[in-house]
Amino acid sequence: MMAETILVLGGARSGKSAEGERLIARHPGPSVYIATADAGDAEMAARIAAHRARRGPLWHTIEAPLDLAGALDAAETRPALIDCLTLWLSNLMLGEHDCEAAGAALMAALARRRAPTVLVANEVGLGIVPDNALARRFRDAAGVLNQRLAARMERVIFMVAGYPIEVKRR
Repeated sequence: MMAETILVLGGARSGKSAEGERLIARHPGPSVYIATADAGDAEMAARIAAHRARRGPLWHTIEAPLDLAGALDAAETRPALIDCLTLWLSNLMLGEHDCEAAGAALMAALARRRAPTVLVANEVGLGIVPDNALARRFRDAAGVLNQRLAARMERVIFMVAGYPIEVKRR
């Protein structure tokens, strides 16, 4: 049986990452932060630095812009936070990687886990319909990924203005 899994969804700046960190911090021992962001510019580098400063030195960071399954396996028996699936999916799509295969590998890695795992993702389907094909494809792929993960999670939390709303508890 899979260890505790929680999906934290929400919009931009809704408090998803802080909630994910709080949920993982409930567990003893060193935790693993699996980061999917690439610092492509100074603004993104500043965001990454702010996240690292907030977490502090007790977290071990694994940079995994593409290979989440490998990063989860490397986390071994330590509690792990993946932040965030939306950036990971964007990295896959922009690099023209096989998103279906990567998603299947992620699901398999989650099934192997024997430690708590929290996954953070943006809910991108609440806004306007994007005006270009790539953005629409991304929105649709993110929605499908979130649905597939939510179906397998023990808990799903939706963040609104810093407040968690429990959507599912198994």
